[in-house]
Amino acid sequence: MDFVLEDFLFAFFLSLLAGLSTTIGSVIAFIVKKPNPKFISFVMGFSAGVMIFISFVELLLNSISSIGYQLGVLFFFLGMGIMFLIDVIVSHKYEFEDSIEILVNDNGSFKPHLHHGHRHRHRNGREKKKFKVEKTSLFIVLGVFIHNFPEGMATFIGTLTEIKLGLLLTLAIALHNIPEGIAVSIPLFIKNGSKRNAFKWSFISGISEPVGAMVTWLILFPFITPALLSALLGVVGGIMIYISLDELLPASRKLGKEHHSILGIITGMIIMAFSLALF
Repeated sequence: MDFVLEDFLFAFFLSLLAGLSTTIGSVIAFIVKKPNPKFISFVMGFSAGVMIFISFVELLLNSISSIGYQLGVLFFFLGMGIMFLIDVIVSHKYEFEDSIEILVNDNGSFKPHLHHGHRHRHRNGREKKKFKVEKTSLFIVLGVFIHNFPEGMATFIGTLTEIKLGLLLTLAIALHNIPEGIAVSIPLFIKNGSKRNAFKWSFISGISEPVGAMVTWLILFPFITPALLSALLGVVGGIMIYISLDELLPASRKLGKEHHSILGIITGMIIMAFSLALF
């Protein structure tokens, strides 16, 4: 399998596009003052459905067909193990400083509010539904940065293997990063009132993906072979499944009701199934 410089540049460009989707989420957070949590729940479920379907139908299957069942599955679980170690070593969860709640109004929109221990109620006495959102610190942005790093590697490797696969992974990761950009920006904006600062940290959290692609490029360039790419496809599949099960699905279920999440998952899988059939 021979590659030219243009192949690497295009793979890097797609990882850059996927990573900087966090800035799209940041812009949405400022333009749409009260983003609908039900819609975000659906989008995150959709992204999980896309990732899960691609991982099993394309990534793992291609890995197994190229290097055999045992090795393909071994590298798949290696990818999950890598993400688990990152999870254990580096926190990517928002930690409480001052507790912030997202109050969900009757029309389903977000309303950020600082929590001081008292209970918030409607005028008619009904308690508003609450979603706690922890404030983002520099350590948390660093955690998000490190967790996004393997996604850049995934997009880069997928694109080198097959452009269609790279485009599908870019779509899936971008859909995941847009809500993440919203999640990073809103707490920072509430904390200091600076849109510029919130946008900056949203950008930094996403730039780790092209950095991951660049590091992968530098490491793989002298050793790249079809067998190595096939093994890495298994690793990428494990990474995508872990992200879907550990991050996207719990967040999707928490933001919306169960049917918002599952409808997003089913829709994402159906669209990916048709996309693979067509292309």
